[in-house]
Amino acid sequence: MKTIILSLTFLCALAAFAHAQDVTKAVANLQPSSGSQVKGTVIFTKMGDDVQVVADVENLKPGKHGFHIHEKGDCSAPDASSAGAHFNPTHQHHGGPDSVERHAGDFGNITVDASGKGHLDWKGKLKFSGAESIIGKSVIVHEKEDDLKTDPSGNSGARIACGVIEAAK
Repeated sequence: MKTIILSLTFLCALAAFAHAQDVTKAVANLQPSSGSQVKGTVIFTKMGDDVQVVADVENLKPGKHGFHIHEKGDCSAPDASSAGAHFNPTHQHHGGPDSVERHAGDFGNITVDASGKGHLDWKGKLKFSGAESIIGKSVIVHEKEDDLKTDPSGNSGARIACGVIEAAK
């Protein structure tokens, strides 16, 4: 009986691992935090060796807003502090999306138009499996513009939207 249970446990673990390896798309549904009305969707799609990130948000103040992946997939705190710090598995300094040195989740800013809508389309190196996987992390939209240099978060202010990154089919 013990052998059967161990075998079933191993097969379940193997199936879960194989499924994680097959992830080619992920989604984060952004919900308001810190008393904002901000909401939106972020879609991550594997394209060859890169991942394309397409974000659409609404109900923001016009201008630029810091936009990052954070280390924990927990948006439960009213101010989204439960999402932890920036996702930084390689222990780099904060930077912009085109900086040589940057956190894995440093996307820079999302630009919002006069109607309160913002769109971001970025492509770069992100992972859907392993120690550097973004699955189970969170996406945060910040109150202010990211200055692309100040550690740890670009001096971008409060967290006004948060969404957990989940594998999609």
